[in-house]
This record gives sequence, structure tokens and C-alpha cells, in this order.
Amino acid sequence: MQSSTPAGRAGRPRSAAADTAILAATRAALVDLGWSKLTLGDVATRAGVAKTTLYRRWAGKNELVVDAVAELFDELELPDRGSLAADIEGVVLQFAAILARPEARSGLMAVVAESTRDDALRERIRTSIVERQKRLVLEGRARAQARGELPPETGAAEAARTADLIFDVVAGAVVHRTLVSARSADEEWVRGLTQVLLRGLVGADGGPADGGDGGDGDPGGGTDAEPAAPR
Repeated sequence: MQSSTPAGRAGRPRSAAADTAILAATRAALVDLGWSKLTLGDVATRAGVAKTTLYRRWAGKNELVVDAVAELFDELELPDRGSLAADIEGVVLQFAAILARPEARSGLMAVVAESTRDDALRERIRTSIVERQKRLVLEGRARAQARGELPPETGAAEAARTADLIFDVVAGAVVHRTLVSARSADEEWVRGLTQVLLRGLVGADGGPADGGDGGDGDPGGGTDAEPAAPR
């Protein structure tokens, strides 16, 4: 388990088993009680630890819930299915499945809402969830470049900008679909999203996207027809 909890607090050495129990108890409490009724005292009771143990690790409920949700997203893995399109579909389906879990759904929406008036919480979400999961974009892009499916970037700044865009497009679309629209991100929808993304990354002619009309190639292995719009 990766932990984004500050390491500089005084006290006894951290116990990985205690952290795991606390984060699991936090997610269970979110499902049973909801954000407004969840307290650190309830989490401590469920985890079988002293309340002071929580305060040595987290400053309050906001931080605790972010880390509990972040641990769920650490379960994401980029499958190697033999092509960029298939790899993207695999990881997006995993992401959608996590967001369908009540503890992820309630926890993420609660901390995002709270972060609109808490800059420190917004930064914790960025570092604990967003930045950690960009590893999937970096891994997938490197694999696709090694296969010859994507061209290399011309410099570090362009590479970073592209990684940010890819993450924002995928995460934004899936979160909106599942949490805002409350609709299923099923295989058909994920396939459509992937084709839209690939046309932006590779271009319809199979070369780097340049904003043109494109040609006959299709990076997803289909025809040159526009993919069906996600429903």
C-alpha cells in the first residue's frame, strides 16, 4: 500500500496492518453512515484501534477519507492486451468498476465537494489520487511507443502536457459518466471513448494528430467511420 500520510509526525513507528484496518474501516463507515455522520471515533472503533492512533496519522476526516479512497485506486493495473486500444479499454473498465463501488462513490464525491472550500484538501486529492494514478498513462504511453503505435514526444514539456491531457480526458469522462450522469460505463461505452481518445492521440490517418481531416487508418482496427457517440 502506498501512503500519502505525512511522515514527519512524532510517535511510534507506523504499523502497516493498523493503516490497512483503519482505511478499510473508513470505507465501511462511509457506506453505512455517509459522509456527514462519519467520525474518527466510529472509524477507530471499527478498526479496533485507539482514536489517538488516527490523529497521529491524519489531521482529520478529510485527509483520512482521501487516503481511504486513494487506496482503492491503487488497485488499478494496466493490462497488456497486445494493443493500445485494448490496454486502454482494460484499465478504463477497471476504473469504472471501482467508481461503481459505494465506498468509492460516496468518498470521492464527498472529498471533492469539501475541496471546493479547502485548498489543502484539494492539493491532497491531487497528490494522493491524481498524481499517483498518472503512472498508468505513463506506462501505457511508453508501451505503445515501444510497439510503434504512438510517436515519441519532442521534449519533456510536451510529454508532461500530453500525459496530463490523457489523464484528464479519461478520468473526467468516466467520473462524469458514472458519478454525475449515474450511467453505466459498459464495454460499448468504453470502446467508444477509447476510439475518440485514439483519434486524438494518433490521428485518423495513423500518424500524429495534426487537426486535419485524417485518412483511412483506424488505430482501433476498425473502419474510417466515426465511432458511435458514447451514450
